[in-house]
Amino acid sequence: MSDKQKRIVILCHGAFNYILNKTGNMLIRYRPDDVVAIIDREKSGTVSESELGYGGDIPVVENFEACKIFNPDTMVIGNASQGGFISDEYKREVKKAITSGCNIISGMHQFLQDDPELAHLADEYGVTLTDLRRPPYPPNFPKGSWHNRTIPVLLIVGTDCDTGKMTTGWEITQRLKKRGRKVEFIGTGQTGILLSGSGVPIDAVTADFMAGEIEHVIDQCPDDTELVVVEGQGSLTNQYYAGVTLGLLHGAMPEYMVMTHDPGREEDVTDFPISSMKQVMELHVDLMENFRNSIFIGINLLTFKLPEEDAKSKIYTTEKEFGIATTDLVRFGDMKFIDAIENILRK
Repeated sequence: MSDKQKRIVILCHGAFNYILNKTGNMLIRYRPDDVVAIIDREKSGTVSESELGYGGDIPVVENFEACKIFNPDTMVIGNASQGGFISDEYKREVKKAITSGCNIISGMHQFLQDDPELAHLADEYGVTLTDLRRPPYPPNFPKGSWHNRTIPVLLIVGTDCDTGKMTTGWEITQRLKKRGRKVEFIGTGQTGILLSGSGVPIDAVTADFMAGEIEHVIDQCPDDTELVVVEGQGSLTNQYYAGVTLGLLHGAMPEYMVMTHDPGREEDVTDFPISSMKQVMELHVDLMENFRNSIFIGINLLTFKLPEEDAKSKIYTTEKEFGIATTDLVRFGDMKFIDAIENILRK
């Protein structure tokens, strides 16, 4: 998405919370001046701040008709359903937005542009349909270029989906850039791609090409890049999404990794007990052992559900247990975390 200011309405019926509305929430956090309204019939009448703890008085309304008074020019589907399908309810809202002159941005696996009715409407009303999850074409098969790579790569991984991998990668990138460092962020999901304007929708790529697509994007980074930060996806211990996580790991072939974890949750998104950080970290290191000596250099915790003192205590005990810098970047700032990452750039 370009830096030109927009008037965005976020569509997220039944999903406006801090976990499900990932794409919408990141726009609210990082581009709040662009967001004019949120559509969720269940939380209509509230504001962003009351649900997320940020976003101020961005209103939540019942449907697209109710947000027309804010003159939106873009509708973004803020959440992604399992399987990435666009429901009939969402399609009705999208059609109303198109006929009101809104461009539509979607991160679903079901592509807007492939729907004849929506494509015809978009053409009739002169608006664009953007499918963030459309994979690159022609595809790129891996070449093993990481053997000769001179730019270090940092991959963000997690104990599950929705543990803050995109946020962690974006925060690291922006904070290092503010220190004058030349850092490239590679989005691998709809949210990261939307924020950065480029990337690879890794879970929409045919399995044989996952590693190659990430390798290809890393190879395109400028020669003077000091660090490439790759947004992670899924988890090696998630029964639905581990395949994507592994493909991304082998595509990035990272020298460094950062772990993300939500200590306020006991079950993953498949309602299965979340694995421990120790187990997941060891799995990553073991899987990389055949290729390179990849190490963890930090842990970013998602402590939203914990009271402040409990959150700080968890950060302290985690840092002590693993011996690496730990924080919640959004809630408590850098602490020693960004310093630890910057230190690897000086070597």
